[in-house]
Order: sequence, then structure tokens, then C-alpha cells
Amino acid sequence: MLAQEATLFSLLVLAVHGLGIANAAHAVMHVRSSRGAVAWSIGLITFPWLAIPLYWVFGRNRFLGYAEAIRTAYEQHHRRIDRAYDGLLEHRAQLPARLAPVEQLGEQLASLPFLTGNTARLLIDGRETYDAMLSAIAGAEHYVLLQSYIVEADRSGEVFKQALIERVGAGVRVYVLYDEIGSNHLPRSYIDDLRRHGVEVSAFHSTKGWKNRLQINFRNHTKILVVDGRVACVGGLNIGDAYLGEGKNPQLRPWRDTHLRLTGPAVQCLQLIFLRDWYWATGESPPVEWRVHAEREAGAAALVLRTGPADSLPACTLFFVDLIQQARERLWLASPYFVPPEPVLLALQLAAMRGVDVRIMLPEHPDHLLVYLCAFSFYDDLARTDIKLYRYQKGFMHQKVILVDREIAGVGTANLDNRSFTLNFEVMNYIVDPDFVKSVEAMLMADLDVCRQVDYREYRRKPLWFRLAVRISRLLAPVL
Repeated sequence: MLAQEATLFSLLVLAVHGLGIANAAHAVMHVRSSRGAVAWSIGLITFPWLAIPLYWVFGRNRFLGYAEAIRTAYEQHHRRIDRAYDGLLEHRAQLPARLAPVEQLGEQLASLPFLTGNTARLLIDGRETYDAMLSAIAGAEHYVLLQSYIVEADRSGEVFKQALIERVGAGVRVYVLYDEIGSNHLPRSYIDDLRRHGVEVSAFHSTKGWKNRLQINFRNHTKILVVDGRVACVGGLNIGDAYLGEGKNPQLRPWRDTHLRLTGPAVQCLQLIFLRDWYWATGESPPVEWRVHAEREAGAAALVLRTGPADSLPACTLFFVDLIQQARERLWLASPYFVPPEPVLLALQLAAMRGVDVRIMLPEHPDHLLVYLCAFSFYDDLARTDIKLYRYQKGFMHQKVILVDREIAGVGTANLDNRSFTLNFEVMNYIVDPDFVKSVEAMLMADLDVCRQVDYREYRRKPLWFRLAVRISRLLAPVL
């Protein structure tokens, strides 16, 4: 009996180590970076019992099935989609000659060019953003498309729920899409109440299908509201009391964030993002309005850039790097997290060495400890060039904003971390318009007034245990 058990155990060990070797070969073939491939391979061969489940969850960097689903949707609705694209292309913007590289790259990555005829208005913080969103919902005549990474069943969540239910009662079609991992605290009763009143609700379904059963490391970080194809809101705010600065952690109050209200062709671009995600989640395509409502005068030029782990190229990284390279005078960035991929870090250093005024704004207090610690590991890299780092002092700063010279400003959902650049579905909105750029400049200058500039030497004065924790967190940078 003991000999039989020993034989079975030996076979099990042999099978696990064989599986570890097979997964190591998979890592060599498919992990994007050579360092990542080496790290996974060593772990899978040396510690297969621990490394195999970790690799199955965290080792994948491609979101399977999404691109194929979108191709299927196109085959089913190609006439309608082609007409919509043709209508949008009538509003192609002509950017200044100096921005031709950005214009060309943006069109290749987004599949649509910069489009003119838009209005873009900054929505600063939760109250202004929620008021604009609820006002747009209240004015809906035909349909509402609402997508959020996090939806909370608190007072704010209840306000949005009742607003959506009221519109259904008025004959408006309402569709709600949420990320099941980001909204893991959302109770079933909240969803059931929406459905009972006629709201169409779905999770994004990152783990859809047997191939994706362990695909829990990916997130749909998108926050979009589209009403009647005429008005859209997009940016950093989820739905919940915390985003009004009413969260439980006093260090995160008030909550500093930025959203956008858009009209014009950019609305149809955001609408297309929602429809793709809805089709992935449900296999259905809601009827929507594709007529473009552009400003009679030129309006702002806008590029809506959707990026994510289903991309054939690292679109988020490519566009950020190119945008950084275009900066001649200033490059200001605001993000809650700073764990940049190496190409982005090198581009920032190169910009500073060219004499560009590079400023990075981060929060003083963390909402996620590991990514907070990891940012300190980049202090020496930033100190080697004249990159200025600022820590926001007045509560927690969650906005995702970029300002390039006096020509381009971007607002959206992508953080300056590997997760946003590689693992999350994100959307950034890049606006070329002098008035909008000035409004972003004024907003960031007001933010800088409540920041302290970081002395990089402060990290070296931290105790050994803190610096060790920082270095350990840096090892986890690819999944942060």
C-alpha cells in the first residue's frame, strides 16, 4: 500500500514538474518582455507548485476572444458600421503640421483620425461630474449607455439607479455595463432592482469562455456615459460616495478627479467603445443613433483612443511615448499611480534632457499600498534628469491628465502604470483646442499650488525596511 502511494506521489510530482516545464516554454514564447519570460521560466521550473497557478492567473498579457468577437460583430452589422465610419470621416480634422506624427499614429492606433466639430468641457471633481451626468441622463429621449469600472450600492449609486429607472419609465432604453472585478462589492439586489424596472444590465465578463476562466488579472477600467448619441461624459470617476470625497478613509478626502463632457463626433467614438464591450459581454448590439451632431463652427479636434490587452500592438505605450517625444516646452502629467513601463520612463527622461519642463503629479497618500511603494523605486531614475515630482496634499488625487506644450491635452482613464498600459481596457481623449488646453493648464496650476515638490533625497533617508518594501514592490511592477 505504501509503495503504491509512493508511486502515485512520484507520478504526481513528475506530472507537476512536466507541466511547469511546458508552461515555462509557453512563457518563453508568449511573455512580451525577455525579463518577464526569464523570471516566469525560472519560477515555473524551480517552484512549479506555486508558480503554475500564479502564471495561469497573472502570466497572460493577451485578452483572448475579444478581437474575434468584434470581427463577428462587424460581419453581422458591417453595412451600418461602414456608414457610421464614413459619416465620422467627413469630420476629419487638419492639425498643425508639427503634430502630423501624432495625427498619423493616432489614426493607426484608434482606427479613426482626430475629428473636428467637438466641444469639450472639463468637469472637476465629483459633484460637478455627477451633476453633468445626471443632467444628461434626465434629458435622454431615446437611450442611455452607462459603463463604469466601479458601481457602489451607496447613496450615490442609489441616485444613479433611480435616475436610470425614471428614464426607463419615460420610454427610454437604458444599458448598464460594469466590471465584475472592480464592482465585486456590488450586491445582487442592486442589479436585480435595475433589471426588474427594465434596465438592461451586464457584467463585462473578463472570464467569459473556458479559455478565459482564469483571466481575472484583466480589468475593463472604462467609465463612459453616452446619451442619445449626442452627449458623452468620460474620465476618472466611478460611481460611489468615495468619488464625492465621502469615503471612509479620512486621508482620501476630499477626492480630486477630472472628467470630460463631450459633444460632437467624439461621442460616436465613445459610443462605439461601449457597443463593442456590450457585444463581447452579451452578444447583442443595441440600436443607437449614428448621425453625427457636429458644431457648425470648427470646434475642438479630438482623438478617442481605446487601448487594452486585446490590442495587437501596445497602443497605450506607443501613443504615450510618441506624445512625450513631441513635447518641446512642457509636459505635465497627473496620475494617482506611477509604475511606468521602461519605454515611457526613458521617453520622460529624454524629454527632460531636451530641456522640456517635465512635471509629474502624484497623491501624497495611498489608496493602494503596493503601487504607492513602487513609485518610490523610480525616484533615482527621475533624479538623474531634471524631472520634477509633486505630491498632492489636499486629500487624494485620482485624475489622469496629460498636457503637452500649448497644443494637446488628454483626459481619460489610463494611469501611469503597467496595469493601465498593458492589462486594462482604457480610453483616453486627446483634445487639440487652444481654449481647452488653457482650461487644463489653469486646472493643473491650481493643483500644483496645493502640492509639495519632492526632494528625491528623502527616499534615501527612509528606514531600511521601507526601502526593502519598495524594492520588493518593484518586482511586482508588471502586474501593478
